[in-house]
Amino acid sequence: MTIEKWRKIASKYLVKEKWATLRVDTCELQGGIIKDDYYVLEYPNWVNAIALTEEGKMILVRQYRHAADIISLEVPGGVIDGDEDPEFAIKRELLEETGYSFQTCKLLAELYPNPATSTNKTFTYFLTGGVKTHDQHLDEHEILNVEEYTIAEIKQLLKDNLIAQSLHVAALHYGLAELEKL
Repeated sequence: MTIEKWRKIASKYLVKEKWATLRVDTCELQGGIIKDDYYVLEYPNWVNAIALTEEGKMILVRQYRHAADIISLEVPGGVIDGDEDPEFAIKRELLEETGYSFQTCKLLAELYPNPATSTNKTFTYFLTGGVKTHDQHLDEHEILNVEEYTIAEIKQLLKDNLIAQSLHVAALHYGLAELEKL
C-alpha cells in the first residue's frame, strides 16, 4: 500500500509562546477520512553535542529537569536561536554551558524528538579537541555542573540506564559509533 501525506484543511493556534506553540489541525487522510483535533507542538530546533576534550574525555552536564522532576545527566546542548546556523548554535551552547572551545565539529545526525506530535529537529554534533577557554555563561534559569567521563564510563552509564534523556542516549550511540571509525 502506498502511504500518502495528510492534507491540512484547517489550523488554529491555541498557545503561541517563545518556547512552545500548540496548534490544532484538521487533516484529510488518504481515502478521504477527516481527522479533527490533531494537536501539534511547535518547538524551536535543538542542538546537542558529543564533545571530547583534548584528553579524549567526553563532556556531560548534570542539571535539574522540572517536567520529569529529575536531576539529569545529559550531553551539552540547547535551543537554536531563530534562524541561527545549527553548527554555530552548538559551538555557542558549548561555550556558554561548559566554557570549552573545540578544534573540530562534524554533524552526526538530524533526529525528530517526536514526529507524531512535534515539529522540531535535533541536530547532533561530534566535536573533538576541547579545551577550557572561558568561564560558564549560563542563562538565568540554568544551574548545571560540567562533568568529564572516559569512553568506558560512558558505555557503563548507558548500560546501567543512567542517562534518561532519549535524544541524548541516541546522540551518545551515534558518538560511540563515530569513535569506532577513528
